[in-house]
This record gives sequence, structure tokens and C-alpha cells, in this order.
Amino acid sequence: MGDLKYKDESYYIIGLCMDVHNELGKGFSEIVYGDALELELKSHSVPYSREVRFTIDYKGEILSHQYIADFVIEDKIIVGIKAIEKLAKTHIKQTLNYLAASKLRLGLLINFGEDSLSYKRVVL
Repeated sequence: MGDLKYKDESYYIIGLCMDVHNELGKGFSEIVYGDALELELKSHSVPYSREVRFTIDYKGEILSHQYIADFVIEDKIIVGIKAIEKLAKTHIKQTLNYLAASKLRLGLLINFGEDSLSYKRVVL
């Protein structure tokens, strides 16, 4: 098996998400978890952008609506936040589309809605 893309960075981000989940538990909305994760990223001096907009090209035309990533970490990892009962294949497919639109290679799909934090690494 080959090396994981951005292994150290992604494990670090997942660890921060675990801290958020351990502190808040499940039951809050995605925006609350995003606010808490933002505090963790700031306090650990992790470079990030929040609610980053990406345009979508359709047959050479830019669509009027954009994809908005919850977070982009270090200009290379998209982090999508969910607060749902369980991640589904559709969430992974959506993340793949977001990666294609952003031209980035790794997405972390984080779900705060379960008893324990769950996540998926999505590689384009």
C-alpha cells in the first residue's frame, strides 16, 4: 500500500476534530462544530480558510452558483463538516465533486453526529 496523501496533516486535523467532539458531543448543528473547529485551528496555528468559494465550470461556462467548502486547510485539504446520523455514499460522491471543482486532491469528510466522531478520507 502506498503512502497516504497528506498523512500527518490529515491525522492532525482529525485529532482536532476529535477534541471538538469530545468537548461538545453530538447533537449540535454543523455551524456550531465549525465554530469550535475554527477555534481549535486558530489555537494550534493551523493555516486555514473558512467558507471558501469555488466556481463550477460547465462546458466552458462558469455557473452562477458556487461550491462553498467548510474549510480549506493549508491550501491543500478540504474539510467538510456534517452533523448527521451516518455518512452515506452520496456524501463521498459530493466530496469528490468538490475536490474536482477546487482542483485539490484530498478531502476529509467529518461527521460529528454520531456517538463517536466518524470521518472519511476522500482522495481525487
